[in-house]
Amino acid sequence: MQQYAALPYVETPEGPLVLLVTSRDTGRWVIPKGWAKPKLTPRELAAREALEEAGITGDMGIEPIGRYEYTKRLHFLSWVRAHVEVYALLVDTQAAEWPERNRRRQLWCPPGEAARLVRERGLASLLRNFAPYS
Repeated sequence: MQQYAALPYVETPEGPLVLLVTSRDTGRWVIPKGWAKPKLTPRELAAREALEEAGITGDMGIEPIGRYEYTKRLHFLSWVRAHVEVYALLVDTQAAEWPERNRRRQLWCPPGEAARLVRERGLASLLRNFAPYS
């Protein structure tokens, strides 16, 4: 199953900070992502998920910066392998209110710290290698 994700970041004098959000079901640290939808391009879907899950907008990269896979629990006894394509999102606005504000926590941190906090190995690798300035 295909998903598309945004890796929100801001540039600071000390280096980039990325935004993690908690998942609704397990509370683990993730990046905003969602299932493919027929009427949205991958970039549009990633931008929509970033707005719904984190209240952020900005400049979405044209090409994906990477991909990773993980096992997604759908129901009590139902699992599926999810393939996630990730787009960098240079954040310029964070809303005071957004759809999932009360269902998720957020954390801005350096990519290396984010890599230690996420459970998915592929996402951790993508975060460790994240270099928006290159």
